[in-house]
Amino acid sequence: MSTDALTYHYDSAQPTHMHAVFVPPVLARLQALQPTRVLDLGCGNGSLCRVIRDAGMQVEGCDPSEEGVQQAKAAHPDIPFVCLSVYDDPPPEWLGQFDVIVSTEVVEHLYDPRALPSLAKRLLKPGGVVLVTTPYHGYLKNLVISLLNQWDQHHTPLWLHGHIKFWSRKTLTQLFVEEGFQFVSFKGLGRLPWLWMTMLLEFQSSPR
Repeated sequence: MSTDALTYHYDSAQPTHMHAVFVPPVLARLQALQPTRVLDLGCGNGSLCRVIRDAGMQVEGCDPSEEGVQQAKAAHPDIPFVCLSVYDDPPPEWLGQFDVIVSTEVVEHLYDPRALPSLAKRLLKPGGVVLVTTPYHGYLKNLVISLLNQWDQHHTPLWLHGHIKFWSRKTLTQLFVEEGFQFVSFKGLGRLPWLWMTMLLEFQSSPR
């Protein structure tokens, strides 16, 4: 199988339907934190980076999809974008330089999800923050999916590059805490409480 077959494809730099769900709360947290430098880890086509830039923050983006990075660069030439995955060695000049790392709807696609907090830890300044979103799973939502016989559709096994990890608040927190992060907050996003579409968790690295 070619390398091209293993990467996402992007037709434009336009946001997806999920951006309407997670962008407002992510942006609200960024505005509260007032970071000097932000990294969008798994930036796709750069649409979230544009929103962060328009809010007056310095932002950079990275993604393993060459097509996504090309779309991002063409649409937003003033924002630095790099083709990089969570499994790659980052540029040395990035180490310990970011105040906040944002990773939206990425961790559910990773074969080795521990690579994400591990890389974030290397790139953050002491006491830096990670904001991560991923589809929410919990007892009530899982029960409703079962009662409606929707697991085949929810798991979408025929979706190329689709979701391969299904996270709850507990398991995602464990992922980051095991890497030395401190849990800060949780927020369910979209739909009714406990049936949320996705969730936003915030973690803070140690001050060293």
